Parts: sequence; C-alpha cells; structure tokens
Amino acid sequence: MNVEIKNTPIDYQIVTQKIKDSRLESPGKASIREVKKLIDEIEKATGEKFVRMEMGVPGLPPTKVGIDAEIEALKSGVAAIYPDIYGIPQLKSETSKFVKLFMDVDVSPESCIPTCGSMMGSFAAFMTLNRCNPDKDTTLLIDPGFPVHRQQLKVLNQKMEAFDVYNYRGDKLRDKLESMMSKGNISCMLYSNPNNPSWICFTERELKIIGDMCNKYDVIAIEDLAYFAMDFRRDMSKPGVPPYQPTVAKYTNNYILTISSSKAFSYAGQRIGMMIISDELYERNYPNLKKYYTKEQFGHSMIYGSIYALSAGISHSAQYALAAIFKAANEGKLNFVDAVKEYGAKAKIMKKLFTDNGFNIVYDKDEDEPIADGFYFTFSYPGYSGEELLNELLYYGISAISLAITGSERLEGIRACVSLVKRDQFNDLEFRLKRFNQDHLLK
Repeated sequence: MNVEIKNTPIDYQIVTQKIKDSRLESPGKASIREVKKLIDEIEKATGEKFVRMEMGVPGLPPTKVGIDAEIEALKSGVAAIYPDIYGIPQLKSETSKFVKLFMDVDVSPESCIPTCGSMMGSFAAFMTLNRCNPDKDTTLLIDPGFPVHRQQLKVLNQKMEAFDVYNYRGDKLRDKLESMMSKGNISCMLYSNPNNPSWICFTERELKIIGDMCNKYDVIAIEDLAYFAMDFRRDMSKPGVPPYQPTVAKYTNNYILTISSSKAFSYAGQRIGMMIISDELYERNYPNLKKYYTKEQFGHSMIYGSIYALSAGISHSAQYALAAIFKAANEGKLNFVDAVKEYGAKAKIMKKLFTDNGFNIVYDKDEDEPIADGFYFTFSYPGYSGEELLNELLYYGISAISLAITGSERLEGIRACVSLVKRDQFNDLEFRLKRFNQDHLLK
C-alpha cells in the first residue's frame, strides 16, 4: 500500500494475506478471472461483501421467451441430435431480419452463422482472416479493448498491432489508421462499439472513417457488438425505425459483425451468439485459403474449416432460444433495450458517487459529446496509477480491473462494471469511497 492505513473497511491483515496467497504479481496486473478468484477468497475469509465491478456478468434475469423456446426444443429431442454447423434455418432467417430492422443493413440468412458467444466469433475470424493473404498477417486492435482478444491472438501465434483511441477521436482517427494500414500488413481490425471497457461509442463520422480505410487498404473490420443498442442517449429499441445501432457496415462490405446474446438479452450462460459476414465477403475467393481449407471461398472456409474445427456446431437448444428472442424483437413483442436501461441508470448514480469523492472519469467524451451512461465506466484517483489504485481499493471492499490490461495508455485508470452492483449496495459504496477519499486526500 502506498499509504500505511491498517484500519480499513475490510480487514487489512486478511486482505494482505489473501493477496500473498494468490501468488499474483499484483492484483492491478491480474486478469479479470484472476481478480474474481481473489475477491471470492477475500469475501469467504472476511464474511464481507465487496462492491464487485471486475466482471461483466449480466445482472438481470434471462429473456423468458428464450427460456421457453429452449425448453420446448429440448422436449422435442434436439439434445440427441448434432446441430448443423451453419445454423438452424429459423435462427439464420431471424438474424438476417434483426440486422435489417435494428441496423438497417441487408445481409442474407446464409451469411449469418451461430457461434459459441461472440468470443468464438472473434477467434474464428482471426483464424480465417489472417490466412487469406500471406502478405497480410497482422490484426489491428483499436484499444482499449477486451483483454481476451489479445489472448486469442497469442494462442493463435498471430501478429498484432494496437493503439489507444483516446487521442484519436474524430478526424484524427483517419490519419492514425492511415499510418498503420498503409504499411500493407494489416489483414483485419477489431473494435467494440459500445466499447468494452471505456464505454466510448464511435460516431457515424468515425465509423465512416473506419469503413473508408477498410475499403482503401482492403482490411476487414471485425465489429464487436456485444452491447448492442446500449448507447442509451438514443432510443434504438423500435424495429425498422431509426435511429439504428451504428455500424461500419453502412460504409464498407469488408466487415464481420459479432452479436452476442449475453448482455442485451441476459443469456450469457447458454453461450450463443451470431457472426454476420457481409454477403460480398462471404462469397469472396482467396486462393491462399486452399492451404488450410477445402475451398477458396471465405464463407465456406469459415464454416466448414474454422468453426467446424472449433465446435462442430453450436448448442442446438440455444439456437432455438436465440431464434425466438430475435423473432420477438423483430415483431416488436420484445423491447430488449428497456430492460438493460437499468445499467445506464446505475452507472449515472455510481459515476456521481465516485466524482463526489475525489475520483475522475478517464474516458469521458465521444468527440464533443459527454460519454453515455452504460455497462462500464472508467475512473482514476489523483496521484495513483491504475495498478496502485486497484490494489488499494481492495482494502475498501471495492473490486474492478486496471485499464493497463486492456491496451489502454491511460495507465491511471480503472474499469468499473455496473452490472452486478445492486442498488442496495449504493450506501456501502458511498461509505467506502468517502473513507478512501478521507484516507488518501493528502497524498
């Protein structure tokens, strides 16, 4: 600890011992799952409940229409049957409609492919895209980002380059992308929108810049839409009615979209998502793919090569669940955005609790517009690095992750996830933040 304070809300000796027992170099350098395990151990040893902001677990009940459809599918016997790896027809059809109604993007059902969550989608995308052209072997990450994407590229032993977008918003993004793509080695680029962990949301101008650069340098954009329609500054809940979920697909055909059921529909446990490949990319031939797959065609290589090797098909019953969820949303019977607005409402309250007690918001704007309230926010405290701050906050019963593991250059920052924080914990959070501020104000 930077300040020798042993009279902390959570027992100083126990926290110190559990950190030592974890054998982590530093909690502030640990992965999300490592932090989770550490906090589990501290809670068990102290009997004290933390304000847990380290892991993006949905904090709302799963969408009932999905549960009902999945139960019916299981009763019908699908558990005994291998699913086709390209997906059940009703899911592919409803996904195509969903993309049209909520994004205003035309894509055929054939190009909509189920995956085991969007994480599998990005993994399969990396596997395939970095084999299309032997001269293009590098993935560009627009940071900050979900740490697992770096892990995926490491596991695949593929090259990556990255930059923190904090200083490259608006028109500055064009020059930055130009400088990195013009070298000719970038095969694909990945970003999330809304962003995990910063909650920035790219503007239409920025998405057009990304699309223009992808067209100019023949780079494929992998757009992670895990937090679909969750920029609550605009109502994107009505099918076929603007505003739509912003997407690079309006500006280029060089795209793969990944849509998860986990956050928007609170269906994380069933591990079902969709990969949407532009029809043009799906049909495109890359001669180099024949070295790894049976055909040159990108879509065929993706499904019968990469996805087949990874899973041999996605949970049959979960496909029926997601098909039913999309159908209900497409028909206007399910307003999935209304339910998840709770995250934005909690974020607004929690951000104020932090800023009222000496903390600052790190990623704070989308160009000239204040950042939205949503699933995540980022904060710092004067005089502390993110690593130091996270280590210190554990003694106050507050857990999160350091921005240092996300590719961010804002090393003073911490990422907070609001989903698992209950409203009845706000008083505890306020008390602990006040104590922290009182104890550290003089640093």
